[in-house]
Amino acid sequence: MAGVGMAALGAWVPCRRWSKAAVFGFHRGLTALLARKPEGTPLWLPACRQKTSVSFLSRPDLPNLAYKKLKGKSPGVIFIPGYISNMNGTKALAIEEFCKSLGHAYIRFDYSGVGNSDGNLQECTVGRWRKDVLSIIDDLAEGPQVKKEVEMKGVWAMPSRYSEDGIYHIQYSFIKEAEHHCLLHSPIPVNCPIRLLHGMKDDIVPWHTSIQVADRVVSTDVDVILRKHSDHRMKEKADIQLLVYTIDDLIDKLSTVVN
Repeated sequence: MAGVGMAALGAWVPCRRWSKAAVFGFHRGLTALLARKPEGTPLWLPACRQKTSVSFLSRPDLPNLAYKKLKGKSPGVIFIPGYISNMNGTKALAIEEFCKSLGHAYIRFDYSGVGNSDGNLQECTVGRWRKDVLSIIDDLAEGPQVKKEVEMKGVWAMPSRYSEDGIYHIQYSFIKEAEHHCLLHSPIPVNCPIRLLHGMKDDIVPWHTSIQVADRVVSTDVDVILRKHSDHRMKEKADIQLLVYTIDDLIDKLSTVVN
């Protein structure tokens, strides 16, 4: 998807150290927040924070997950705990205070079998906890996670500045059928001369995609031309001029080969 409406700053790294969560990206902002702390104020939140009610995410055939959700603006943050860590740890509470100070959405939760969540810790595995994380993202987080909504409504309302009403209504059937035509996972059997023109200000299809296409096609005659200040449509006079020149060059090249 283009754009990120939420950010998972916590990541569990089981292959390195089993007792630690890897948390990225918040240190500078957190430092700034703590620097504003008045003299005499505790570094972390007082015990009264624990009085806030715990919510539960109900899941068919899976343990209910305990969580606390702070509403706010995008991008939001999800804290993913480390091994057997719960959502009331020092880092989880500190990041919540940081998000609250800036008005960003935030979610912290307990894995199944840990803290207030249902489940038996002795039966838990990495795979089960992975499902816990995906449940939090799919069912609680707000933002570009639109898969559930599309499946239920049968249509995805995608904001776009290229539409007159500001929205493209994309049918779920269109999206599902498109999955059968993904090309970048294997070599693309096209062997003719190829020229890819892409604006680096394209906010719909990242220009890196053209690099990936060039890498995947089997043709050896491939050029990628990037326009630094062009957008998705590339309809400015200079863009169209480049397009015409490129086509003219290809015509000359192919005519020479044929003759």
